[in-house]
Amino acid sequence: MVAAAPVRFVVGLTGGIGSGKSAAADEFAKLGATLVDTDTIAHELTQAGGAAIPLIEKAFGRAFIAPSGEMDRKQMRDHVFADPAGKKRLEQLLHPMIRKESARRIAAAAGPYVVHVVPLLVESKDHRLRVNRVLVVDSPEAAQVERVPRRSGLPEAEVRAIIAKQVSRQERLAAADDVIDNAGSLDALRRQVAALHAGYLKMAAKRKG
Repeated sequence: MVAAAPVRFVVGLTGGIGSGKSAAADEFAKLGATLVDTDTIAHELTQAGGAAIPLIEKAFGRAFIAPSGEMDRKQMRDHVFADPAGKKRLEQLLHPMIRKESARRIAAAAGPYVVHVVPLLVESKDHRLRVNRVLVVDSPEAAQVERVPRRSGLPEAEVRAIIAKQVSRQERLAAADDVIDNAGSLDALRRQVAALHAGYLKMAAKRKG
Protein backbone atom coordinates (compact mmCIF):
# COMPACT_ATOMS: atom_id res chain seq x y z
CA MET A 1 0.00 0.00 0.00
CA VAL A 2 1.36 3.43 -0.94
CA ALA A 3 1.75 5.79 2.01
CA ALA A 4 -0.28 8.99 1.91
CA ALA A 5 1.46 12.36 2.07
CA PRO A 6 1.44 13.77 5.62
CA VAL A 7 -1.36 16.21 6.49
CA ARG A 8 0.77 17.93 9.11
CA PHE A 9 4.11 19.56 8.27
CA VAL A 10 6.56 16.80 9.07
CA VAL A 11 10.35 17.00 9.17
CA GLY A 12 11.99 13.59 8.91
CA LEU A 13 15.11 13.68 11.08
CA THR A 14 17.67 10.99 10.39
CA GLY A 15 21.37 10.21 10.62
CA GLY A 16 23.80 7.38 11.29
CA ILE A 17 24.34 5.76 14.66
CA GLY A 18 26.01 8.22 17.04
CA SER A 19 25.49 11.18 14.70
CA GLY A 20 23.59 13.20 17.31
CA LYS A 21 19.97 12.67 16.26
CA SER A 22 18.73 12.61 19.85
CA ALA A 23 20.60 15.80 20.78
CA ALA A 24 19.13 17.60 17.77
CA ALA A 25 15.64 16.25 18.42
CA ASP A 26 15.79 17.41 22.04
CA GLU A 27 16.66 20.94 20.91
CA PHE A 28 13.73 21.01 18.47
CA ALA A 29 11.44 19.86 21.29
CA LYS A 30 12.69 22.67 23.54
CA LEU A 31 11.67 25.13 20.81
CA GLY A 32 8.15 23.72 20.64
CA ALA A 33 8.17 21.11 17.88
CA THR A 34 6.36 17.83 18.52
CA LEU A 35 8.69 14.81 18.51
CA VAL A 36 7.59 11.46 17.16
CA ASP A 37 10.53 9.08 17.61
CA THR A 38 10.36 5.62 16.07
CA ASP A 39 13.01 4.27 18.46
CA THR A 40 10.85 5.37 21.41
CA ILE A 41 7.82 3.69 19.89
CA ALA A 42 9.80 0.50 19.18
CA HIS A 43 10.96 0.44 22.80
CA GLU A 44 7.40 0.81 24.05
CA LEU A 45 6.18 -2.00 21.78
CA THR A 46 8.92 -4.35 23.03
CA GLN A 47 8.86 -3.52 26.73
CA ALA A 48 7.10 -5.79 29.24
CA GLY A 49 3.41 -5.81 28.32
CA GLY A 50 4.13 -4.16 24.94
CA ALA A 51 1.90 -5.02 22.00
CA ALA A 52 4.75 -6.68 20.08
CA ILE A 53 5.84 -9.09 22.83
CA PRO A 54 3.36 -11.93 22.03
CA LEU A 55 4.26 -11.68 18.33
CA ILE A 56 8.00 -11.73 19.05
CA GLU A 57 7.63 -14.76 21.29
CA LYS A 58 5.61 -16.56 18.61
CA ALA A 59 8.06 -15.69 15.81
CA PHE A 60 11.37 -16.14 17.65
CA GLY A 61 10.63 -18.20 20.74
CA ARG A 62 10.59 -17.66 24.48
CA ALA A 63 14.39 -17.41 24.53
CA PHE A 64 14.14 -13.87 23.10
CA ILE A 65 11.94 -12.67 25.98
CA ALA A 66 13.83 -11.61 29.11
CA PRO A 67 12.69 -12.71 32.60
CA SER A 68 11.34 -9.18 33.07
CA GLY A 69 8.88 -9.76 30.22
CA GLU A 70 10.52 -7.39 27.76
CA MET A 71 12.34 -8.37 24.59
CA ASP A 72 15.91 -9.46 25.29
CA ARG A 73 17.46 -6.62 23.33
CA LYS A 74 21.06 -7.82 23.36
CA GLN A 75 20.14 -11.33 22.28
CA MET A 76 17.86 -10.01 19.54
CA ARG A 77 20.48 -7.50 18.38
CA ASP A 78 23.12 -10.22 18.16
CA HIS A 79 20.69 -12.54 16.35
CA VAL A 80 19.50 -10.13 13.66
CA PHE A 81 23.02 -8.79 13.10
CA ALA A 82 24.20 -12.31 12.26
CA ASP A 83 21.04 -13.52 10.49
CA PRO A 84 19.59 -11.36 7.66
CA ALA A 85 16.46 -13.52 7.52
CA GLY A 86 15.87 -12.95 11.22
CA LYS A 87 16.39 -9.22 10.77
CA LYS A 88 13.83 -9.16 7.97
CA ARG A 89 11.35 -11.16 10.06
CA LEU A 90 11.68 -8.73 12.98
CA GLU A 91 11.28 -5.72 10.67
CA GLN A 92 8.17 -7.23 9.07
CA LEU A 93 6.73 -7.67 12.53
CA LEU A 94 7.64 -4.29 14.05
CA HIS A 95 7.64 -1.81 11.18
CA PRO A 96 3.87 -1.84 10.46
CA MET A 97 3.16 -1.37 14.16
CA ILE A 98 5.67 1.48 14.40
CA ARG A 99 4.27 3.20 11.31
CA LYS A 100 0.70 2.93 12.57
CA GLU A 101 1.57 4.42 15.96
CA SER A 102 3.76 7.10 14.34
CA ALA A 103 0.86 8.16 12.10
CA ARG A 104 -1.46 8.33 15.10
CA ARG A 105 0.96 10.53 17.05
CA ILE A 106 1.64 12.79 14.07
CA ALA A 107 -2.09 13.31 13.54
CA ALA A 108 -2.53 14.18 17.23
CA ALA A 109 0.50 16.51 17.42
CA ALA A 110 -0.09 19.80 19.19
CA GLY A 111 3.09 21.60 18.09
CA PRO A 112 3.42 23.86 15.04
CA TYR A 113 5.18 21.04 13.16
CA VAL A 114 6.42 17.51 13.77
CA VAL A 115 9.99 16.25 13.94
CA HIS A 116 9.71 12.58 13.04
CA VAL A 117 12.91 10.83 14.15
CA VAL A 118 13.52 7.82 11.88
CA PRO A 119 17.04 6.33 11.92
CA LEU A 120 16.42 4.34 8.72
CA LEU A 121 14.38 7.00 6.92
CA VAL A 122 16.54 7.18 3.79
CA GLU A 123 16.54 3.38 3.51
CA SER A 124 12.74 3.48 3.20
CA LYS A 125 11.72 3.67 -0.46
CA ASP A 126 8.60 5.71 0.29
CA HIS A 127 10.23 8.21 2.66
CA ARG A 128 9.35 11.18 0.46
CA LEU A 129 5.66 10.35 0.89
CA ARG A 130 5.99 10.25 4.67
CA VAL A 131 7.70 13.60 5.34
CA ASN A 132 7.82 17.10 3.88
CA ARG A 133 11.52 17.68 4.54
CA VAL A 134 14.44 15.33 5.11
CA LEU A 135 16.85 16.63 7.76
CA VAL A 136 20.13 14.76 8.13
CA VAL A 137 22.29 15.08 11.22
CA ASP A 138 25.78 14.53 9.82
CA SER A 139 28.87 13.60 11.78
CA PRO A 140 32.31 12.23 10.87
CA GLU A 141 32.69 8.50 11.43
CA ALA A 142 35.44 9.12 13.99
CA ALA A 143 32.99 11.10 16.12
CA GLN A 144 30.33 8.36 15.80
CA VAL A 145 32.81 5.70 16.91
CA GLU A 146 33.83 7.84 19.89
CA ARG A 147 30.27 8.68 21.01
CA VAL A 148 28.46 5.34 20.80
CA PRO A 149 30.65 3.24 23.13
CA ARG A 150 30.53 6.05 25.69
CA ARG A 151 26.73 6.15 25.50
CA SER A 152 25.80 2.49 25.12
CA GLY A 153 28.88 0.48 26.00
CA LEU A 154 29.04 -1.19 22.60
CA PRO A 155 32.62 -2.12 21.59
CA GLU A 156 34.23 -0.05 18.84
CA ALA A 157 34.36 -3.00 16.42
CA GLU A 158 30.60 -3.50 16.73
CA VAL A 159 29.94 0.21 16.18
CA ARG A 160 32.05 0.16 13.00
CA ALA A 161 30.20 -2.95 11.82
CA ILE A 162 26.84 -1.22 12.36
CA ILE A 163 28.03 1.87 10.45
CA ALA A 164 29.18 -0.36 7.58
CA LYS A 165 25.70 -1.93 7.33
CA GLN A 166 23.86 1.38 7.33
CA VAL A 167 23.32 3.49 4.21
CA SER A 168 26.48 5.45 3.44
CA ARG A 169 27.05 8.96 4.68
CA GLN A 170 27.17 10.16 1.06
CA GLU A 171 23.80 8.58 0.20
CA ARG A 172 22.20 10.06 3.29
CA LEU A 173 23.51 13.55 2.47
CA ALA A 174 22.35 13.21 -1.14
CA ALA A 175 18.80 12.59 0.12
CA ALA A 176 18.81 15.59 2.48
CA ASP A 177 16.86 18.81 2.11
CA ASP A 178 18.61 20.19 5.18
CA VAL A 179 21.77 19.18 7.04
CA ILE A 180 22.97 19.74 10.60
CA ASP A 181 26.76 19.53 10.82
CA ASN A 182 27.38 17.90 14.19
CA ALA A 183 31.15 17.76 14.02
CA GLY A 184 31.44 20.57 16.56
CA SER A 185 30.04 21.64 19.92
CA LEU A 186 26.54 21.39 21.38
CA ASP A 187 26.26 25.17 21.09
CA ALA A 188 26.99 24.93 17.37
CA LEU A 189 24.27 22.29 17.02
CA ARG A 190 21.82 24.50 18.94
CA ARG A 191 22.46 27.45 16.62
CA GLN A 192 21.76 25.30 13.57
CA VAL A 193 18.58 23.90 15.11
CA ALA A 194 17.35 27.41 15.96
CA ALA A 195 17.87 28.58 12.37
CA LEU A 196 16.11 25.54 10.96
CA HIS A 197 13.27 25.91 13.46
CA ALA A 198 12.59 29.46 12.25
CA GLY A 199 12.43 28.20 8.67
CA TYR A 200 10.19 25.26 9.53
CA LEU A 201 7.74 27.53 11.34
CA LYS A 202 7.38 29.59 8.15
CA MET A 203 6.99 26.47 5.98
CA ALA A 204 4.38 25.02 8.34
CA ALA A 205 2.43 28.29 8.43
CA LYS A 206 2.52 28.54 4.65
CA ARG A 207 1.24 24.96 4.36
CA LYS A 208 -1.68 25.78 6.64
CA GLY A 209 -2.41 28.93 4.71
